[in-house]
Amino acid sequence: MKPACSPCEQVDLVDLNSLRVHASASYLINVHSVDDLNHALAWAEKHNVPLQVLGGGSNLVFVDHFPGLVLHMAMKGRQLEPLDDDQAMLVLKAGENWHEAVLFAARAGYRGIENLALIPGTAGAAPVQNIGAYGVELCDTLESLTALDRSSGQLVTLTAADCCFGYRDSRFKHEPGRYIIVEIRLRLSRSAPFRLGYGDLQARLPSRDAELTPLAVAQAVMAVRQEKLPDPSVLPNAGSFFKNPVVSQADYQQLQARFPGLVSYPVEQGVKLAAGWLIDQAGWKGFRNERVGVHDRQALVLINHSGGSGRDILALARDIRASVQERFGVALEMEPGIVGTET
Repeated sequence: MKPACSPCEQVDLVDLNSLRVHASASYLINVHSVDDLNHALAWAEKHNVPLQVLGGGSNLVFVDHFPGLVLHMAMKGRQLEPLDDDQAMLVLKAGENWHEAVLFAARAGYRGIENLALIPGTAGAAPVQNIGAYGVELCDTLESLTALDRSSGQLVTLTAADCCFGYRDSRFKHEPGRYIIVEIRLRLSRSAPFRLGYGDLQARLPSRDAELTPLAVAQAVMAVRQEKLPDPSVLPNAGSFFKNPVVSQADYQQLQARFPGLVSYPVEQGVKLAAGWLIDQAGWKGFRNERVGVHDRQALVLINHSGGSGRDILALARDIRASVQERFGVALEMEPGIVGTET
C-alpha cells in the first residue's frame, strides 16, 4: 500500500484537463488537506522537482510532458455561516466544484454569485482568474481567502484588497507559484440587487419580481450558457480562450468609424471590445482543421474535436491573434495558463 501522499508516477492528465489534451506528468498527488499539501511540498523539495497546482483543469493548456509534481487540489467542504438575518459567509474549500457551490448558495436564497453559474472549475482556482460573467466578478463578493505562502511556508489570510483583482487578473497571476489557495470566503446577501443588465438573461426570467430568486437567475444564466457554449464533457474546450480587450476612447472612436457594427462596452479604463465579435469578423467562427477548431456558436471558444495536442490549440490561437491584429490593430490576450513550452 502506498504511504499517505505518496505520488503516483507517469500520470496521463487527459481526464484532468477540460481540453482533454493527452499530456502527462512525472508525478501527481491528490491533496485532500493542508497536511497533505505540506507533505507534498516537502516531497517536491526533497526530490528537487517543479510544481504545478491543478484544480478542475478548465483554464490550462498542457503543451507537453510536465517533468515534475502535479498537486491536484481535492480539498472538499462547503458551508454557509450566517452573519445576521440578511448576510452569510459562504466558505468553500479549494477543491469544491464552483458551479455546485453557486447552486448551493442560490437554493438557500443567497444572492451575489448566481450570475457565475455553470463556470467550470474549482473554488480554489476562481480567485486566480477573478472569474466573471454577465456583469459580476468573483471580487464582488470575495471577503478573504486562506492560502499557503510558499515563501514563508505559513498559512496566510488575504483580503480582497490584498488579492489585487482586475479584469480576469489577480495577484496570483503576477506572483505565480507563491500562493496555493486552500479556502475562500464569500459574503452573500438575501437582499442584494440582482444584476440583470444583459438582455439574454431578462428574456429568460419571470416577469414578476416576486418570482425572481437567486436560483431563477442561476437557471437563466445556465440556459444562456448552454445555448451558446459547448459542454466540455461532450466537446472538449477551456471556455473563453481570449480576454475582451480594453482600448482607449480615442482608439475606439477610430475603430468604430471603420467598423460601425463594432460591439463594445464602456468601462472605467476605456472601452472594452467583444473579442468574440472581432474573431467572428476575422472569419474564424466555425473554423476547424483535422484536430482543433473554433466553436460555431461562440468564436471565443476553441475546441479539441479530434484528439488535438496542446501545441495544436496554441497554434490555432496564434493564428487567430495574428488575424485580429492585422485586421483591427487589436492585440488579443489568452485567458488560459500554459504548462510547458509553447514552441
